[in-house]
Amino acid sequence: MARLFAFLRARLQLNYAQKLFFLATIPLVLAVAAISLVVANQARQLAEREISVLETQLIEAKKRELNNYIQLARTAFFAEYGRAAPDDAVAKERVTQILAAMIYDRDGFFFVYHYDGTNLVSPRQTDLIGRNWAGRLDRNGVPVVDELIRIARSGGGYHTYDWEKPSTGEAERMITYVVGLQDWQWALGTGIFIDDVLANVAAARAVTEERVARTFFWIGAITLAALLAVFGSGLIINIRERRLADAKLKALTQRVLDTQEEERGRVARELHDSISQLLVGIRYALELARRRVQAGDPRAEDNIGKGIDGLNGAIQEVRRISRDLRPGQLDDLGLGPAIHALTEEFTKRTGIKADLKTVVFRNRLAPDAKIALYRIAQEALTNIERHAQATEVHVDLFGHKTGATLRVADNGRGLASSPDLGPAAGGLGLRNMQERVEQLDGTLRVFSSERGTRIDATVPLSHILPPDPDRAAGPQPQPQPRKARA
Repeated sequence: MARLFAFLRARLQLNYAQKLFFLATIPLVLAVAAISLVVANQARQLAEREISVLETQLIEAKKRELNNYIQLARTAFFAEYGRAAPDDAVAKERVTQILAAMIYDRDGFFFVYHYDGTNLVSPRQTDLIGRNWAGRLDRNGVPVVDELIRIARSGGGYHTYDWEKPSTGEAERMITYVVGLQDWQWALGTGIFIDDVLANVAAARAVTEERVARTFFWIGAITLAALLAVFGSGLIINIRERRLADAKLKALTQRVLDTQEEERGRVARELHDSISQLLVGIRYALELARRRVQAGDPRAEDNIGKGIDGLNGAIQEVRRISRDLRPGQLDDLGLGPAIHALTEEFTKRTGIKADLKTVVFRNRLAPDAKIALYRIAQEALTNIERHAQATEVHVDLFGHKTGATLRVADNGRGLASSPDLGPAAGGLGLRNMQERVEQLDGTLRVFSSERGTRIDATVPLSHILPPDPDRAAGPQPQPQPRKARA
């Protein structure tokens, strides 16, 4: 089971591109779902209002038709009813015959109930005649005869209930209009089945649901097309970005290899041009001293002294090469003394006057920040030596509330006529500076004009370490800012 969970976890783990795709598509899907629900709800509400209006209009038309039927029936027996006494059995018989004969359409007829519930007229359902139906309910529990009698006693009105349809024998919804013949205590009425109205309403609702379903289908199709478009564009962008990243990675790898080869070549030249020649001279001096010692020549001591001097020079040259590769002062004393030694060496080697002004950091810069700023200063001085044709260089190293800044300025001929050049305008050296600063989330700014060039490298406050409590406990000497001059 644990292996299964581990397998599923590994399978369901999303990469960056998949996370980005889901981040883009989930809000789209949620928005489309919300829009679909709102559209469907609004469509149903609008359709329901239209269907309700249609149903009301159809039923009102049926009611007007029933009213007309009742008026026709009253006109047919009014002469008999108007002059008859309340107990005139002959007149009642003639009226029932008239009403029994008045059938219309396929299922239309007139019915009469005595106020006690006895059916007197029902031409299409003769089995009801002569029987008392007081208390009869339809299949939904709605009172039928009692309600008809109550409406007739009150003067007349409409009543809706389920009744057996004569043509089919099935219970259908029916609307009746009933009036009261108060002298005879009769409830006279007629009804119309509204199954056609209900069928039309149901058909309208079915059409509405079909439209809603069709709307959902098209919204889903459009959403799917949008998702496919997002997926396709994301796939294309991802492939393109991967190709660009691969190209940049190859270029970076090649640059690293070129830099390594360049550094190896430089170290090889240094060893060949300086160390190798010094060692050859020492060997010649020592060989000559050995021959003179064997010959008893007193000048052998002079040759030994020259060999020792040459050996001291070789030792100093090894130290210089080691310092160029990785200055020990950078780790032991901090960035300020390391740059101080760098500027002094620069002045001795080139004859260009160099000033260094620095504020003591108490070695609080992070190791990566110290290395980056030192290499930037080293690269900047190398560029000045090779290209600037400057006579003065000013190096400032100071901290501030947002981090630490290294500033290298010269009075040379400048990079170009533009007063403010981005790092991309320079060569490989400036690109190396820019990459070192970007790795620290810092900034590199290059200002150049005909009066000289200034490079500002700033590292953020996150690369400055908090004060060491052990050092803060005891008294600390207050070193003065160093200044290196030619």
